[in-house]
Amino acid sequence: MERTRTVGYVCFAAFLACIPLANWMIFHVGTVCLPQGLCLLPVAPGLLAPSGVAAVGFALVLRDIVQRCLGTRAGLIAVFAGTLAASTFADPRVAAAAGIAFLIGELADFAIYTPLQRRGLVRAVLASSVVGLVLDSVVFLWVAFASLDFLAGQIVGKFWAVLISIPLVHLARRLAPAPA
Repeated sequence: MERTRTVGYVCFAAFLACIPLANWMIFHVGTVCLPQGLCLLPVAPGLLAPSGVAAVGFALVLRDIVQRCLGTRAGLIAVFAGTLAASTFADPRVAAAAGIAFLIGELADFAIYTPLQRRGLVRAVLASSVVGLVLDSVVFLWVAFASLDFLAGQIVGKFWAVLISIPLVHLARRLAPAPA
């Protein structure tokens, strides 16, 4: 039980760290940086996405693990703490978009993950992450840039991050065989 809680707290800290990292990456890391400052990374052949997508994709999975290890209340606390971090640590040009998109995406992730987690952890994480990342992407791009030009790249980039984090989900399942 203590090991499960430790993993939960480590994932909570990593989750919160992903948020300012994603917001910083958007304007500072990329293979292409546009004149307005947005930096892009390739996520598939011919497909670019704002560079924060990788960190956001990991955040979706980490929040699920926090809930698995620490319980539903901790999962909701993570959503609201993450929303505050998303709007506080973002570049002023995208702070509102980051906060709003994060809140909507994470609440959708929470709503899907919570009932599915007992039927299969990996399935619950994948389903909830896909819904959360699509909503987060649409809201962020529209509110921040009034454009969905990079929507496909956002979705693909975040999904890659979700897939890469599946071994962490398997570890969480071993440490916390049943939801807290």
